[in-house]
Order: sequence, then structure tokens, then C-alpha cells
Amino acid sequence: MQQTLLFDPALIRRYDKSGPRYTSYPTAPQFDEGFTEADYRAVALAGNVGAQARPLSLYFHIPFCDTLCFYCGCNKVVTKNRARAAPYLERLYQEIALQGALFDRSRPVNQLHWGGGTPTFISHEQMSELMRVTGEHFTLRDDDSGEYSIEIDPREVTEDSIALLRRLGFNRLSMGVQDFNPTVQKAVNRIQSEQVTLAALRAARREGFKSVSIDLIYGLPFQSQQSFATTLDQVIAVDPDRLSVFNYAHLPELFMPQKRIQEQDLPSAAEKLDILQMSIEKLTQAGYVYIGMDHFAKPDDELAVAQREGTLYRNFQGYSTHADCDLVALGITAIGMVGDTYSQNVKTLDDYYERLDAGHLPVFRGVKLDHDDLLRREVITQLICHFELSMSRIERQFGIVFRDYFAEEVGELAPMVADGLVQIEGDLITVLPAGHLLIRNVCMVFDRYLRARAAQRYSKVI
Repeated sequence: MQQTLLFDPALIRRYDKSGPRYTSYPTAPQFDEGFTEADYRAVALAGNVGAQARPLSLYFHIPFCDTLCFYCGCNKVVTKNRARAAPYLERLYQEIALQGALFDRSRPVNQLHWGGGTPTFISHEQMSELMRVTGEHFTLRDDDSGEYSIEIDPREVTEDSIALLRRLGFNRLSMGVQDFNPTVQKAVNRIQSEQVTLAALRAARREGFKSVSIDLIYGLPFQSQQSFATTLDQVIAVDPDRLSVFNYAHLPELFMPQKRIQEQDLPSAAEKLDILQMSIEKLTQAGYVYIGMDHFAKPDDELAVAQREGTLYRNFQGYSTHADCDLVALGITAIGMVGDTYSQNVKTLDDYYERLDAGHLPVFRGVKLDHDDLLRREVITQLICHFELSMSRIERQFGIVFRDYFAEEVGELAPMVADGLVQIEGDLITVLPAGHLLIRNVCMVFDRYLRARAAQRYSKVI
């Protein structure tokens, strides 16, 4: 497959509408409270039987942040009181025990991720205890063969923190930067020097982390093509394994912290496109390949290799190399994928504490996928991960005639074919380089729920 893209401003302007990011299909608006804790327990236990016993992926949501980043739309608890982590972790340990009892210990944890919030908000002792308790109830890899990753805030860590994380088994690390420009940082309330960031990155390399990823955001207040180019040059100079260049979606009516960002300070739509184009050109010239959905990686990175080999996957943490895992989610608001279901935990600390104190899992909603959901999920996954879809493969897997089942959708692709975004030839639907940036648009054609939820708010695709 082609891990390249073609930047066409006219096409981007024509297709730049709002839509899901497809970290799941069906997406979260389809989850409902008719899916209960009992449903989750039943599907988890059924997954222990025979060929259904898949390896596990664990996600832990640590919601606490020391300071509020104004652009953030994540579920978080902003506090400088570090003592607030203790009661949360006590309940998290209870949830680990309840979840661990549902999964056979023969099922190894091939993937583990701590996200947030800021996982490095908790103390070294708490980090160690959290990993110890996890190992009591799940079978963790002890040979460094798993994909164990953590999101860090460089302002929250020391060299000792990085060394501890490596000893605990983490071998992949991602860190938020967003922008090194002081004016931009002040406007979004994230003051983080280049020196602090690079110290964390160098420490990770010394400790032998297999992959280091840096997150950037374009479209923040006071950014320009020239200023963001300077940040990119600074980042490229330290040669991270992966980069994510996210589009800032200004939705203050949905995310209260964004009300502190003045709309007049944001770059214009034209300036944002210029920033994106410049970013693509710089990263391509520096040797990075485009994975999709804002993600770039070195050609020898496992994500890039998995994409070329057709094994790349996408879940709630983004792109992944572990499509064969059941995803067990722990902590407030965390979303899991076990069997043919999605489930989500309660969203507030009070609800989380109440349910666990009563001996219940904190699952409050979810969805059981039907045959059509599974079929469309596979179509969307293949397109968003590999920019290519074999219709005959889908036919064999799901027992359908593709052009009959998706007659309406194939018809809706016709304008994209005419615009050079997509090619339909023989057995293959191929997303061409001009369509790689607009992959969400292509996937949306196959989303049967979109027409029924026109009022749902999503971020722009670019």
C-alpha cells in the first residue's frame, strides 16, 4: 500500500465536514444503558472458552491533572491536591479484582496502557502498587514482549520517574507538547519548555524505551504557519519514533475549558490548512510516513510495518498492532471492547466510588454488535487502517454479495471516485493519496447510523 498522501486544498475545502474519528464502530452515541453489568459479565466469561479465549489489552484511566489545559476535551479531574488520587486508586484496585475474576489467567496481557488525565500525577509508590495489583489479577508479560505504554506530562516526571516506569514494564511512551511557542502556550495554559520536554525524551531513550511519541496540535490560538514550523523543526531535530499532529476542534459549548480560548485568537481556516500542508511536507521530508488520522511514524516503526503487512488496527487509544485482543477498560469513563460488545464505565468519581463500594463493576452503558455492525466495522477498519478494501474478502467473511449489500454506499462513493479520492477497480476499493487525509469522509459513507443522528456534534475532519 502507499503510505503517502497528496495535499489538495480545493478537495479538502470541499470535503471538510464534521464526522466521527472511528475509534469504534458503532461509535459512542450508539451506546445505551440497556447494556448492563450482567451483560458485560456474561460476554467476558464466555470469552474464556476455547478458540474465543483471546489475549488481553488493559486500559487504565487516571483522570487527575495538576493544571487545566484550555484546549482539552478529555474526562479529567483538575486538582493540585495529590491526596485525591488515593481513594480513586483504592477503588481502581477493587475494579481490577472484579475484572480479573472474569478472565482466565491463561490469557496474557499483550497490551497495556495508562492514559488520562495525567497518569504521572500519581506518586512513584502508587505507580508501583498499581502495577503490582494488576499483576495479582492478570497475567502480565515479564519478558518485555508486550506493548506496554503510558502517556506522560514532561512537567510531571524526573529521570527517576522514567527509570521507574521502565522497571515496571513500560516500553513505549507518549508525551504531550502541542506547541513550543511561548505565546501559544500561555494562551492555552500549558507552559512547557523545550528543555523540560527533551529531558524526558532523552531519559526515555537512555532507559531503553522502544518507542517515543510526541503529540502536537495545530489550530491553537496565535499559531501561524511560521511559528508552528519552528516547533516542528525543534521536534524533528530530536527524532521521535512517532508524531501525532491533531486538529484543534473548538467546541466551547461541549467542553467548558475551551470557553477561555477567544475565537478571534484562533488561526483562520486558510491558515490552518497552510499549517497542515507545511507539517505534512516537513514530516515527509524528514522521512516519516503517514499512518492516517493525524499519525506519522518512521518507516521501521511497528505501526508503519503493521500497516504495510495488513495487520494494523484502530481502537480507543488510536492505531494499534493488537487486533487480536479483548480490551478491558478500567477507571472512570473508560471504554472497553470484549467479545462483540463495547462497554463504558460511569463518568464521575462519585458514581464510580458508589458502584465499587457496593461490589459492582462500574459499567453503565454499552452495545452488543449485530451482524451488520460487525460487517460495517470490518469495512471501516480496513479502510481507515490500510486505505484499501478487498470486496471478495468481505464477501467470504460475512456471506454477502458486496455490491448488492452496499449498493447505496458504492453509489455514494461515485463523486469521490470522480474527484480522485477513491478508486474502485475489480475486487478492490482503494483510497488514493488525495483521499488519505479525508479517510473519515470515506468511512462515513459506510456508517448506517450517521443519517439517523444528524444533530450529533463531531469535530471537522481536517
